[in-house]
Amino acid sequence: MYHYSELPVAVIGAGPVGLAAAAHLLQRGLQPVVFERGNGPGSSLVDWGHVRVFSPWRYVFDKAALELLEESGWSQPDPDALPTGSEIVQQYLIPLARLVARYTKYGTTVHSIARLGLDKVSNEDRDRAPFVVRYRDEAGAERRLTARAVLDASGTWLRPNPIGVDGLPVPGESLAGDRISYGIPDVLGRERERYAGNDVLVIGSGHSAINTVLSLLDLQREHPKTSVTWALRRNKIDKLLGGGLNDQLPARGALGLAAKNAIESGRLKLLAPFSVESIAPRGETLEVKALVGGRPESLNVNRVVVATGFRPDLEMLSELRIDLDVAVESPRRLAPMIDPNLHSCGTVPPHGVEELGHPERDFFIVGSKSYGRAPTFLMATGYEQVRSVVAELAGDHVAARQVELVLPETGVCSVTLPGLSGAPTGGCCGGPAPVEVDACCVADAGAKSEGKSGCGCGASQKSEAETAA
Repeated sequence: MYHYSELPVAVIGAGPVGLAAAAHLLQRGLQPVVFERGNGPGSSLVDWGHVRVFSPWRYVFDKAALELLEESGWSQPDPDALPTGSEIVQQYLIPLARLVARYTKYGTTVHSIARLGLDKVSNEDRDRAPFVVRYRDEAGAERRLTARAVLDASGTWLRPNPIGVDGLPVPGESLAGDRISYGIPDVLGRERERYAGNDVLVIGSGHSAINTVLSLLDLQREHPKTSVTWALRRNKIDKLLGGGLNDQLPARGALGLAAKNAIESGRLKLLAPFSVESIAPRGETLEVKALVGGRPESLNVNRVVVATGFRPDLEMLSELRIDLDVAVESPRRLAPMIDPNLHSCGTVPPHGVEELGHPERDFFIVGSKSYGRAPTFLMATGYEQVRSVVAELAGDHVAARQVELVLPETGVCSVTLPGLSGAPTGGCCGGPAPVEVDACCVADAGAKSEGKSGCGCGASQKSEAETAA
């Protein structure tokens, strides 16, 4: 016989948000059990460990985790430095994981979650029934754990979006899988030989695509035969280049400026709008048939990088009553706050347990998985989510609803580049510049008055005007 209040809280995933959840649970006197598919913490971060993030360390740390680490004598990295994914794992997650090791199961794959003795349709005493988490251990044996609550922080890294603009794989995509990479391949490191001197097509319009394109251009300096084609699904580059010098995360602004300079320098080929129709091997190359600007075109490339985002894996939740937005696939009440069709400035309203709740009491999706298909998640968002959720589980309903979240602004809503149609939208970098100043907006004028090159959108608008002339 179980005592519900004595059962542990299951946390799926030992990434930054999952381990932060464990720290908050321990701080509240609750017992976590953390399930992690990898053999150590942050297995998804290890996959993109070569990438330097644009958030400095101070946005990487969770408060409860930081307190736990400092009590152990851990030395904090420079809060203003920019870590790589590997540095986050080595300097933050591994030390934190050691402190919660007794509560963590590595090499385990959770494959289903249900209420004890109840399927999805059953109502009787549902809210009082504990959860049963079914998983496979390191040896492949089937195991189960009974829990009072479940926090799904398993992320979306293992579910990259396919190439098709309709959300489906294109014909030939699976057969050409050995020449297609998803996410952010390490083109300057362990995967260098696959890309050096080859024709590479990068598909995507987010920061993952920018990182890959810029790394390929670095590779091009050493191997001049490396050819880079960057394909955007739509004929605009909104939300991608950021606010340049006006961005409150300077590295994010610098990333956008570097991408814009690369486009304007002619070192890569830009195609937009771009829609792949099919892929087929042709000897040493892949023939990519696509529509470019509505016209059919055929490209022959050696490799394709697909950086079109990720989506949540919902299969293990099939016997739970979850309430997801039909489009974004995030918790329904959270969706309007993060919907990429509505939000283009990188601002996220404060949210916590109220927005993350489901009809299934004491079940929560947190971290990047809570954003569904929306691409704008930051670690700081996930930390505030788990703080609020854990406060609720601990019975501190007031603290759970006192949600505060301040995220760095991108400083730009929309940018138009030469060769891409569409006019910039309003609201960029603080509004229009004074008419007597050669600048695109208030922030651009201010940056130029300080001797800087601008806010990051003025140059592109000026180039567009010159092109039109």
